Amino acid sequence: MTRNYKELMKALSVGLLGIVIGGTVVYFMFLPSPVTSCTSKQYVSNDNISLGDKILVKEDRNPSKEAGVKSLADGYCTDAIQKFNDSLKINRNDPETLIYLNNAKARLRAARLKIGVSVPIGSNSNVAKEILRGVAQAQDEENHDNGINGKLLEVEIANDNNLYTLAQNVATQFVDDSSLLAVVGHNASEASLSAAPVYQANGLVMISPTSFALDPKDIGNYIFRIVPSSDVLALTLFNYISSKNPKANIAICFDSKSSEAGSFKIAFEEAIKNAGRKVNLISCDFSAPTFNPSLIISQAINNGADSLLLFPHVDRIDKALDLVHANQVSKRPLDLFGNSTLYTYQTLKDGKANVNGMILVVTWFPSDKLFRTNPERIWGGRVTWRTAMAYKATQEIITGLKQSSTREGLQQFLQRQDLGNGSNSKPILVKVSQKSTTETGYEFTQLSP
Repeated sequence: MTRNYKELMKALSVGLLGIVIGGTVVYFMFLPSPVTSCTSKQYVSNDNISLGDKILVKEDRNPSKEAGVKSLADGYCTDAIQKFNDSLKINRNDPETLIYLNNAKARLRAARLKIGVSVPIGSNSNVAKEILRGVAQAQDEENHDNGINGKLLEVEIANDNNLYTLAQNVATQFVDDSSLLAVVGHNASEASLSAAPVYQANGLVMISPTSFALDPKDIGNYIFRIVPSSDVLALTLFNYISSKNPKANIAICFDSKSSEAGSFKIAFEEAIKNAGRKVNLISCDFSAPTFNPSLIISQAINNGADSLLLFPHVDRIDKALDLVHANQVSKRPLDLFGNSTLYTYQTLKDGKANVNGMILVVTWFPSDKLFRTNPERIWGGRVTWRTAMAYKATQEIITGLKQSSTREGLQQFLQRQDLGNGSNSKPILVKVSQKSTTETGYEFTQLSP
């Protein structure tokens, strides 16, 4: 009897254990998804736009980054975060990965805010990454501080190749996404000028960090610009040249396919005429199929030029450097001047002795305490003016979103700040100087005001 009783109790215990285990499994099957899963994915199929589901900067691929992108696309945020952190250990200088890392963190929250950034990844990846670093740093800083009123910032990256048709396509997709609240972009003035009417017509804020020829007052009150106008920069450079050489004979080489270069040329020629002097009438166009650096330098010298202004398109900096090489080996080298387009590492790396002494008018220098966190600690080296201006543009958007997280409310805040014409950024003059301790042997130094 006792034996049968024990066997019965044992059977009942096993049965109860099975019920408990089975019930527990069923219970957890119906629990909400754990926080390791990404919430409400909103990925687009366009190859030119990514929230982190695809790699746009192809040259910065590595296995960890690819794994992170796959995890994020599949909805596994925690795994994506780990993989993106691993990728940054391989390449700390990759802004795309830092943006995707913060996007993965934002996706763990139901409440978040989203903006877009459009850059020329396919046509000029170096310039694209310079701009992305500014956006990435501003996003990373804000999200480390628990975001905008508790909501983490998410950034959608687009590639427009500095092409007006692709820029318009990007703008159309951005405005159609009702959750996207603002855009940092575009880079080249012609891309910004083509996309701006789309944003204006649909009530989406666009802030360009680098488009000097973009004039917001000609388009509408949703369009803003961080940098000052070409007119202001050109006049600053002209006044400097005239103060050093009142009778300077200045030849100008520009790019007819660049709105920005064209606006600089017009503004500078106007300054020459207003001073009662004549414009040197050499023909020099970086985008011309007959562009011949040696011939151009010879014509400029024969025309009495002692100075040469370079206004290239951002995608044709190499043509400007070909011209300065021809100038260096000429019988009488001309003094060299230019605008912010040439204020880049490529100028120092490829130009070297040919650009030594060249003076540029720019909008930012590292001595300006713009960044909340030292960018060298994040990126491992100095950043460019494009990074600084993109950082500033993103910070303006973040400040506005803290006041209102609607498209209309953000626009009203930015308009009250008088941000539109870039008047808060002042021209700065820099000079290329030798410095043996730098990687290129040269550096940009700021001239005294």
